Amino acid sequence: MTYVSCFYHAFAGAEQVRQSLKAHSALWKDPPESSAYSYQELRRSSVHSSAMAETAANRICKVLAVNQENERLMEEYERLASELLEWIRRTIPWLENRTPEKTMQAMQKKLEDFRDYRRKHKPPKVQEKCQLEINFNTLQTKLRISNRPAFMPSEGKMVSDIAGAWQRLEQAEKGYEEWLLNEIRRLERLEHLAEKFRQKASTHETWAYGKEQILLQKDYESASLTEVRALLRKHEAFESDLAAHQDRVEQIAAIAQELNELDYHDAVNVNDRCQKICDQWDRLGTLTQKRREALERMEKLLETIDQLHLEFAKRAAPFNNWMEGAMEDLQDMFIVHSIEEIQSLITAHEQFKATLPEADGERQSIMAIQNEVEKVIQSYSIRISSSNPYSTVTMDELRTKWDKVKQLVPIRDQSLQEELARQHANERLRRQFAAQANAIGPWIQNKMEEIARSSIQITGALEDQMNQLKQYEHNIINYKNNIDKLEGDHQLIQEALVFDNKHTNYTMEHIRVGWELLLTTIARTINEVETQILTRDAKGITQEQMNEFRASFNHFDRRKNGLMDHEDFRACLISMGYDLGEAEFARIMTLVDPNGQGTVTFQSFIDFMTRETADTDTAEQVIASFRILASDKPYILAEELRRELPPDQAQYCIKRMPAYSGPGSVPGALDYTAFSSALYGESDL
Repeated sequence: MTYVSCFYHAFAGAEQVRQSLKAHSALWKDPPESSAYSYQELRRSSVHSSAMAETAANRICKVLAVNQENERLMEEYERLASELLEWIRRTIPWLENRTPEKTMQAMQKKLEDFRDYRRKHKPPKVQEKCQLEINFNTLQTKLRISNRPAFMPSEGKMVSDIAGAWQRLEQAEKGYEEWLLNEIRRLERLEHLAEKFRQKASTHETWAYGKEQILLQKDYESASLTEVRALLRKHEAFESDLAAHQDRVEQIAAIAQELNELDYHDAVNVNDRCQKICDQWDRLGTLTQKRREALERMEKLLETIDQLHLEFAKRAAPFNNWMEGAMEDLQDMFIVHSIEEIQSLITAHEQFKATLPEADGERQSIMAIQNEVEKVIQSYSIRISSSNPYSTVTMDELRTKWDKVKQLVPIRDQSLQEELARQHANERLRRQFAAQANAIGPWIQNKMEEIARSSIQITGALEDQMNQLKQYEHNIINYKNNIDKLEGDHQLIQEALVFDNKHTNYTMEHIRVGWELLLTTIARTINEVETQILTRDAKGITQEQMNEFRASFNHFDRRKNGLMDHEDFRACLISMGYDLGEAEFARIMTLVDPNGQGTVTFQSFIDFMTRETADTDTAEQVIASFRILASDKPYILAEELRRELPPDQAQYCIKRMPAYSGPGSVPGALDYTAFSSALYGESDL
């Protein structure tokens, strides 16, 4: 009920009294002279009783209105706190989920979901958390001003509980982002290794195809001596080739082991393929040894050997292996993250190109050997094929592979230059991000320091300080475009898979945390000044007194952080002449630090220093007002409340007043004493 309604009911009560007096006047229209004095006394008594009733009703209206508003604010706080805690409870398990995906696309989808959470879902919750703290502080201030006990939220819904839950949320958020980036790097490495494994395995399988069948042949049993000796030399060339492929098999096994250690999703197929290659390699070794033993038994049958064929085989096999390795290297995938790394690859490629003339000389030497073989056959009319019995490598194969190497060299040059250009672009992104971050980070720090200074310095009227803080808030909000631009640059950097930046110590996470802290700090500081204005106006404190209070508080605030610890506050009280024992100091601390946080705020300091000057109601005053309405009875009836109070506040009292069970109790009697004490926290009602 509004104050206008209270006055309306009060005037209605006064009109009833006036009508009653009018009736009395009719009875005493022509009183005898001897009764004139009694008539005047009766009239004065009626007017006095009416005025007392009107005053009592107004006081009760005021008290009940304040109490109803406070209860509404408490219920609103409980609702907002429950909703925020429920959101945090649902979000933390999602952020703590560390189940990795099998593909880069799936992990990128998780990263996109996390970005949506950071940009769309979290910022409104940050504002809700800040508003919740502001509502809590405002409610506590109103309770102190109206001489009510401090509001204690339900268990688990304290501001500190919400702050703790928020801290757990941010910790899970930080760990989740780190995990996502690590998983992306791991999957990137896995894809590179898997492709490398497939290339090397395919090359080896192509080379090894049919080798077991060749080694199982027993052609030497029906061959001539010359053919047997040729088979022996051919087998020696095969062993050389086999030894040259040993490194590739070891590399295949090492890559497979690394894929297993990195938990590759298709590790089963990789292991099967690697096991087949290793088993085949073991069989090739065994079969090779058995064939050598058989040929050595036939060695006494060998008469001549074509040294040229053997020389060709010995030189062609390593050269062929070198070309195969060169083709692998020229087609090998590479992953770099800096200009220095790609420059290193370019340097290595240039060194490789420098060896090509020497390799071409070796190729021509091998071709000369083959040409010499054909010349000897023609010169001596030998009736054998000019093909080399000691090697499976042919001149056509060497020519084809050599041409392939020459084709791959410029392709490799182009891919390296393209990667160099991409790394230069990434470097520009790094510098662009660093330039903005190096400007935004100090700006946020400077604003934090300015807000901190404005909250503890004596700078004139509180309204002026409020205007200054509003200007700070306006400037901060206008600065949001710079944060958004930095977010865009950060997204470009992440999409380019750039994970480090040597040009700045600031990360996007640092900027986000600093920005959120700045928004929270300016909102809290504005709320503190609003609370000081509310306290000043409610308690009639002048600006000079507020400045004196601030000067005293700053003097004993040793850490200059806007808070006094218990020892600072004790020293302040002693300097003002308080004779403090431990019990008295403990009682005072329950007033200025009801939550036991170990610090005293400036607002609590003002409340304590002005506690004697506030024009506030007490439980005793409300009890006395109810006693007037009840005609000095220790209880009050529902019809008396309905007659003297507005309907909604009368119903409020009837609903909450306990039944009176003391002396002289009648049916329907209500205990206004217990009800009034409960309003001020002096009973357990």
